[in-house]
Amino acid sequence: MPAPTIQTERLTLRSFAEADRAPFAAMNADPEVMRHFREALDRATSDALVDRILEAWEGDNVGLWAVARRSDDTFLGFVGLSAPTFEAHFTPAVEVGWRLARDGWGHGYATEAARAALAFGFETLGLQEIVSFTTVDNIRSRRVMERLGMTRDPADDFDHPGLPPGHPLRRHVLYRLRRRRAAPA
Repeated sequence: MPAPTIQTERLTLRSFAEADRAPFAAMNADPEVMRHFREALDRATSDALVDRILEAWEGDNVGLWAVARRSDDTFLGFVGLSAPTFEAHFTPAVEVGWRLARDGWGHGYATEAARAALAFGFETLGLQEIVSFTTVDNIRSRRVMERLGMTRDPADDFDHPGLPPGHPLRRHVLYRLRRRRAAPA
């Protein structure tokens, strides 16, 4: 199934389109955007990631949405739900994550889009918990997690198994959010 389209006050979360590939590649090549990832991506690797994103929606109920500003349909980045492919003390799990181009920073777009993704996960998919994680120094993403109501227990922090020992980005913080139960009537 293609990604369902979700509208928020200022954003559209939708399937990736061919026109998104160039701005997505530019975002993934930006060293500042990719500062908390292993490496920036070249165009071929970025395009392959789009292909995997589109395929994920075909096989799973979770995936990544392209995020566009509603006022002018400008591509801003992505947000979505995914299942980590590595083993850790908190897996299996579903993670909410995002990546926005620099011109989308500082406007609350990541928080707004992630709230919509969380609502989809809890209300549509019936998930009981959603996690998010990032490098220790990724303060911007950590602040988004906190604005979403996610909480961190330092005992949950972990060394990302996809990064070698000694790598400066290996240590990650884990945030969690449990589904809120409706109050009895």
